[in-house]
Amino acid sequence: MDLSKRTNDAIHANGDHTVNGATSDIAITTHGSDWYFTVCAVMFVSTLAFIGLSYTKPRPHRVFHYITAAITMVAAIAYFTMGADLGETGIRPEFIRSNPKVSGSLREIFYVRYIDWVITTPLLLLDLLLTAGLPWPTILYTILIDEIMIITGLIGALVTSSYKWGYYVFGCVAFFWVAWTVTWTARKHAFAIGADVHRTYLICGVWTIFLWFLYPIAWGLSEGGNVIAPDSEAVFYGILDLLAKPVFGGLLLWGHRNIDPGRLGLHIRDYDDAPNYTAGTEKMDPHQGNVRAHGADGAQDGNTATTTGANV
Repeated sequence: MDLSKRTNDAIHANGDHTVNGATSDIAITTHGSDWYFTVCAVMFVSTLAFIGLSYTKPRPHRVFHYITAAITMVAAIAYFTMGADLGETGIRPEFIRSNPKVSGSLREIFYVRYIDWVITTPLLLLDLLLTAGLPWPTILYTILIDEIMIITGLIGALVTSSYKWGYYVFGCVAFFWVAWTVTWTARKHAFAIGADVHRTYLICGVWTIFLWFLYPIAWGLSEGGNVIAPDSEAVFYGILDLLAKPVFGGLLLWGHRNIDPGRLGLHIRDYDDAPNYTAGTEKMDPHQGNVRAHGADGAQDGNTATTTGANV
């Protein structure tokens, strides 16, 4: 077999843009498919690199490596799917263009891109907000707003009328809320922890929000306005995702190389460590099986005790 003559036939093998009997005539070409597979390869190699780097750390200190590797792993699967011309459907564009690159009756919309984002953007925020030592209620609420941002983007991409721009506005409002939390609230928390944490957070936070500002522009030019061709859409989103995931991950893990997660409020017990409730007053005695509590007036042993608080 002459491997030099092999070509990418993923589009033809998977139905030539036909889904449920409808064929998209504004769709990626082999060039777009090749690009998606290239991004997939970069995401996959990044995942292996992040997992490999985790072994340079003790197990309780690997949380950021695991989260970051999960981001690129999910992205690799999504980009493989898009390279294979799967995970898409044809939607009638609101704006019919005369440009031959975007003229037609159905534009290919990759809903798998949004499945990727609905998983990976919360993980990106988790990386950032855990670095800042933000309280869990604020982290969870910010992730909820982020999910609203992604889901409204998906709904807008699938709507054929001008009502798609209503969902676009909802998504932009959600994004501005997330951006405020990242650039203001979380930054103050990071500053209070220490200069090294603040520096790492500032670099990664500014990098992320700057890139995320460009995603609504890409959406408006592609799924929203049908201005650029699907191959150009692939390049636009692909470059943004490469910068927002593997490059972000490298910056974050480099910044965390000398930061103990315990300083961020992350106290993770390894499997061979005895339970140790040091939050103020409680310790588990592994030999006695009871709780030892320390009060203001001294120490007291027993099966039940009154404690002054806990650090969860």
